Amino acid sequence: MKIAVMGAGAVGCYYGGMLARAGHAVVLVARPVHVEAIRQNGLLLDTQTFQERVQLQADTEARAVQGAQCVLFCVKSTDTESAGRAMAPYLGTDTVVLSLQNGVDNAERLQAVLQRPVLPAVVYVAAGMAGPGHVRHHGRGELVIAPSPASGDIAHSFAAAGIPVDISDNVAGALWAKLVLNCVYNPLSAITQLPYGEIVNSPGLEVPRMMDDIVHECIAVARACGIHLPEGTAEAVLPLARSMATQVSSTAQDLARGHRSEIDHLNGYVVRRGEALGIPTPTNRMLHTLVRLLEKRLPAPPHST
Repeated sequence: MKIAVMGAGAVGCYYGGMLARAGHAVVLVARPVHVEAIRQNGLLLDTQTFQERVQLQADTEARAVQGAQCVLFCVKSTDTESAGRAMAPYLGTDTVVLSLQNGVDNAERLQAVLQRPVLPAVVYVAAGMAGPGHVRHHGRGELVIAPSPASGDIAHSFAAAGIPVDISDNVAGALWAKLVLNCVYNPLSAITQLPYGEIVNSPGLEVPRMMDDIVHECIAVARACGIHLPEGTAEAVLPLARSMATQVSSTAQDLARGHRSEIDHLNGYVVRRGEALGIPTPTNRMLHTLVRLLEKRLPAPPHST
């Protein structure tokens, strides 16, 4: 299968690398620094069980998705519409598009841009870019996708590449359950620049109690939105730190690199939905505000000419 990864950061490079390693023709659409490194030396796939250089194509332009049977859409939530418009002219009639993004509304937003179905996917992987063309895997790697005529083939192909895929009728609930985890760990890791394990292992601090406050606000908003959350959503929060102890959140990675984060689509989304539904979300509001204040220290983006 020919597979394109649109927005190949850590998540896109991990899944693209695993699929290329299994023999699929993969092209990564990524930042120039990664594209140059991958073209010269391949993608260094550094996982918990192996380290291997994988040969695959890489490009900086959206037109590289042309001819792909499947597109993994992995751009930041802030770039969903612009990246969708950029790749739209190059999609084939039968191309399957999967949204592998944080947040709960990206597939819907992308579908509005593309005017074609987009499969939402829930991503459970801890990964980070350790350098140009070097992705480091810290744990997990499974996906949950919505049912569609193509879902069975995708699940089979991905499983053969070492990527477990569950086809679920309740992807909305799974996306919200993932949002709960993101709302806990993303801002806390970004503000402290600490990995998950160190955040939780903080004797003398009431970190678990604060986590409970975040979770309860998110769950209240989700239920008011009519979302059926999977059983055990709240109980899954603390164990995540054990399974991904060395992971630093994507929000922390963004701030460390001088990039704007997705916090508006995580805690900020919960705050906005809570306001619309009359549900107070003070802890999420505080975390959202603190991360946005940290973003004020970032250099201003260059002006277009």
